[in-house]
Amino acid sequence: MKDTNCIFCKIANGEIPSKTLYEDEDFRVILDLGPASKGHALILPKNHYANLYELPEETAGEVMKLAKRMAAQMTERLGCEGFNLVQNNGELAGQTVFHFHMHLELPGPMVSPLADGKASKAHRAVEYSPVPCFPL
Repeated sequence: MKDTNCIFCKIANGEIPSKTLYEDEDFRVILDLGPASKGHALILPKNHYANLYELPEETAGEVMKLAKRMAAQMTERLGCEGFNLVQNNGELAGQTVFHFHMHLELPGPMVSPLADGKASKAHRAVEYSPVPCFPL
C-alpha cells in the first residue's frame, strides 16, 4: 500500500531520485538530504505506514535485521566507534515525515549544507570529529 501524497513513498519507490545505499523489494536505504552526521541514512519501507504503531510486526522485525546489517557495514567502512538507530513516532517525539523510517547515524554532529552552515539542534554543542563519507 502506498500513499500518493507521501514524499517518502515516492522516494522509497524510485519516483523521486535519491542516493540509494541499499534496495530490495520491501525497503530502500538512502542518504539523508539534511544529515545530522556523516553517513546519516534512512531506512524506508516501500509500503506506507505512518509510524511504528501501524507497522506490521513482521515488517518491524525485517527493519531491525536490515538496520543491523547496514550498521555493521557502515561502521566497518566509516571506521566509527559507535552507532545510533533513531526512530521517532508522532510530532511530539520529533517525527516530521509521517511515513515510518529509521535513522542510521554516526555519533557526533555534522554541519549540513542544507542548514545554512549550522549544525543540527541535537548536535550544536558537540564538536565534530571528521570521518570519511560512506562510499556510494
